[in-house]
Amino acid sequence: MTQQNGKVLLDVSDLHVRYGKVEALHGGALQVREGQIVTVIGPNGAGKSTLLNAIMGSLPSGAGATGNVSYLGHSMSGMEVEERVARGLSLVPEKRELFSTMSVEDNLQLGAYKRKKNGEANYMDQLDAVYDLFPRLLERRKQASGTLSGGERQMLAVGRALMAKPQVLMLDEPSLGLAPLITKEIFHIISALRQTGVATLLIEQNARAALQVADYAYVLEMGELVMQGPATELAGNKQIIESYLGFAKH
Repeated sequence: MTQQNGKVLLDVSDLHVRYGKVEALHGGALQVREGQIVTVIGPNGAGKSTLLNAIMGSLPSGAGATGNVSYLGHSMSGMEVEERVARGLSLVPEKRELFSTMSVEDNLQLGAYKRKKNGEANYMDQLDAVYDLFPRLLERRKQASGTLSGGERQMLAVGRALMAKPQVLMLDEPSLGLAPLITKEIFHIISALRQTGVATLLIEQNARAALQVADYAYVLEMGELVMQGPATELAGNKQIIESYLGFAKH
């Protein structure tokens, strides 16, 4: 089944990832198009984070990837993480990795560091847009990030990634550890990212929330992409309902 129309930003094909002798990802292939929210759902340990780290070039030492990751039609093989960020990819990792003793605004400024280093005079031009998207960050801009709630830290992690002005934002389990009401708010914000022109690749265990917000979805099981299609179709698929949406008969 093909995806919707739109320019392909990110194209992954025949992606294999090994940790030593163990292959964790078997021939992964996906696309992210302009203005889309694409989600990859699957159980814990399926290889979802491995997929994102391979795309970002941030696999741990001892791991190796083969296959093709293209961005705007150009292969990113051999590119360092920093260069991928400069090209327009940003990853918000599962652990968020904020600088807890630094203020909210200083964390956001760090998100624009590569743009500053590259000599962009207007490297902070996304700050107002981030504050519009996350008014709570504006209220707490002078606060140390370590004093924020879990939901606020997730907002800050996303906001920091947006400061790099990415065309594709990758989110690794954004709802992890968050209360249901906060999760709902985070997913509302992810949906609102469409209006900013940013495409999103969303890795998520909360399949229900992910399928509600996404345009297109992939299912990853034991390192293999076993199903794909428009998110609305997968949300109505009996197998998906029984496996991931909580209606399985016991």
